[in-house]
Amino acid sequence: MKEFTGKFNVQSAEIGIVVADFNETVTKQLVQGATEMLAKFDLENVDVYHVPGAFEIPFMTKQLLAKKEYDGILTLGAVIKGETDHYDLICQNVASGVMNLNLKSNIPITFGILTTDNIEQAMQRAGLKAGNEGAITAQSLLEMISLNRQIN
Repeated sequence: MKEFTGKFNVQSAEIGIVVADFNETVTKQLVQGATEMLAKFDLENVDVYHVPGAFEIPFMTKQLLAKKEYDGILTLGAVIKGETDHYDLICQNVASGVMNLNLKSNIPITFGILTTDNIEQAMQRAGLKAGNEGAITAQSLLEMISLNRQIN
C-alpha cells in the first residue's frame, strides 16, 4: 500500500492570493497571516490580487487559473452577517463558485473566507484569539501543492 501526504516544505512555488477588500480591517490581518506563513517556508513568489468584495473572488480566481502561472491559489475574505438575506446569498454563491473552480482546476485552491455572525468573531479568527485563518489556509495550500506534485 502506498500513502501520500502533503508536506509544508514546498520548494519554489508560485502562489496567487485573491482577497476581498470589503471588511478590510479583517482581511488585512488574513493576508498578513498568509504571507507570514508562506515566508516561513521561504516562499516569496506571492502575488496578491485585491477585489472589492467576496462575490468577486471566484471571477478573479478563474482569471488567475487561465494565466497558468501559479502552483496554487489562496482565497481570503470576510463575510459578516447583517440583517438581510444578502449574507446567505453571498456565502453560498462564493463557496460554490470557489468549489466549482477547484474541482475543474489542475492546481489547488484553498478557501479562507470567513463567514461570521459579527465583527468580533471575524477578528478572533483573523488572529486575535483563535489563530489566523489566513495562516491556516496558507498551510493547507502548501500541503495540497505538495500532494498535487506527488500524484502528477
